[in-house]
Amino acid sequence: MKRTGTLLVLLLVVYTAALAQKNTAAPKPLYDDPIYHGAADPVIIYNRQKQSWWMFYTNRRASIKDSTVQWVHGTRIGIATSKDGKTWHYLDTANINYRPDPGYTHWAPEIIEHKGTWHMYLTYVPGTFSDWSHPRVIVHLTSTDLKNWDYQSVLKLVNEKVIDACVYKVSDFLWRMWYNNEKDGKSIYYADSKDLFHWEDKGKAIAARGEGPKVFYWKNQYFMIIDAWKGMEVFSSNDLLNWKKQASRILEHPGRGKDDQAIGGHCDVVVNGDKAYVYYFTHPGRRKDLPAEKGSFDDKRSVIQVAALKYRNGEVTCDRDEPVIVQLKPLKTKK
Repeated sequence: MKRTGTLLVLLLVVYTAALAQKNTAAPKPLYDDPIYHGAADPVIIYNRQKQSWWMFYTNRRASIKDSTVQWVHGTRIGIATSKDGKTWHYLDTANINYRPDPGYTHWAPEIIEHKGTWHMYLTYVPGTFSDWSHPRVIVHLTSTDLKNWDYQSVLKLVNEKVIDACVYKVSDFLWRMWYNNEKDGKSIYYADSKDLFHWEDKGKAIAARGEGPKVFYWKNQYFMIIDAWKGMEVFSSNDLLNWKKQASRILEHPGRGKDDQAIGGHCDVVVNGDKAYVYYFTHPGRRKDLPAEKGSFDDKRSVIQVAALKYRNGEVTCDRDEPVIVQLKPLKTKK
């Protein structure tokens, strides 16, 4: 009887600890890349094979000595994993089999699954450069395990100065991609595909200046969040063609949490049940009140943060200081 009582006490302790962990707010920062400390541009998907959430991100080389922009070039895509979307651990870099140029650069991955195959749309720069005056294209890759990626094509879009693809499934026979056209004032363009392999450019979607578009469906409508370098612009739509900008931005004003005093940058949004979470990056050393020395490690360093989105009075809002209880539910296996 005594042994049974002891076992019950132990089970109660374990259960209480697990419940406390479940109800613990996400840390700030949420994730710091342990190799180069330059995580940015996250995209988060559910890996059914591993039954865990995977974060792919631009792995910028903040820790190298450089006073130009070489440190944001020469990058590979980093991968971190999580069981709940709250606690993340570094896994590896993605084995992307498209690197035809010395010092190749991989930026801003977008990933979508269709019929058991993963599709990545990746910004590719043909080298490691000290300025921005070089081509940038979007390449298509596929994978069955999310680690090894096979090259399919370079997309024929409006020109060869395009970055930051976002892909959304409109219907069973139509996918739409939004991307940044740097030659047209960094406005947002779009293209359509019937099979994820062949894309037809459709022209300008939004004239606003910004990058890193992210489209998602929530609260019975579509939203697009764009990084405007002064916080995030938010647009809404009923048809994925006509977009209306809301008056206020999100992630514009400094937070109070650790490494969260600068504007939020290029994000992903995970809609899980009736909740939506925005995963974004910040440069902790670029806070307005106490900026780091330009070109220093502290100036270049970036981390990933998370906040909960709210929908109030017809607008998307976000309080980055509100504790976020993230507990992403696993996605069901598709039949």
